[in-house]
Amino acid sequence: MSQKAPLSPPETPPPADVEHPRSIRSYVMRAGRTTEGQARALVTLGPQFVLPYRQQVLDCAAVFGRRAPAILEIGFGMGDATAHIAALRPEHDFIGCEVHEPGVGSLLKRIGEQGLTNLRIIQHDAVEVLDHMIAPASLAGVHIFFPDPWHKKRHHKRRLIQPPLVTKLVSRLAPGGYLHCATDWEPYAQQILEVLSAEPALQNTAESYAEKPAYRPLTKFENRGLKLGHGVWDLVFTRR
Repeated sequence: MSQKAPLSPPETPPPADVEHPRSIRSYVMRAGRTTEGQARALVTLGPQFVLPYRQQVLDCAAVFGRRAPAILEIGFGMGDATAHIAALRPEHDFIGCEVHEPGVGSLLKRIGEQGLTNLRIIQHDAVEVLDHMIAPASLAGVHIFFPDPWHKKRHHKRRLIQPPLVTKLVSRLAPGGYLHCATDWEPYAQQILEVLSAEPALQNTAESYAEKPAYRPLTKFENRGLKLGHGVWDLVFTRR
């Protein structure tokens, strides 16, 4: 999950001496440009596949027209992996949270091209979506792929995977549901492993890092990095 441009300005960054931000955000400001194809998809497919943010619990059965296990993805970037996984797993319903308009348009374009019916988008901050739209113990899984690693030590407090968010995610997972994170930055992988291992309601599916699940595709960036000897770390934990 690369971090993208929100539709509205983010909160003022906390002073350098503040240990943690006042509130968790699942995104930061980044520049981006919407292409003609993405803009067309926003207009033609957005009304059907983009769900409005509301402060009320989402009725997935009504949205998808069926009852199926629901997977939430936080920050799907340009949507390549999201569309791939949704096509590969038609027995699951997928909800992707992303604030970056070009990314939303890109995924809508893929939905139209591939005829996907088990995928919806919420163009809003994922933390507020978790707070107001996702019922407790309702998710079969959560995907967080390649969140911003915030390389500099003084910025580590801005990383998405922190104990407060993990606690919130666990509360939305059904028993046996899973949390799958992936990162290409080893120090962040170490922090994620530490944070997830410290959550008593989660259990690691591996001794440390997991083998890449078959459903997660390799991105072009990831393939290029692997050829150069760069690592990618997957972490898959389940709710007890």
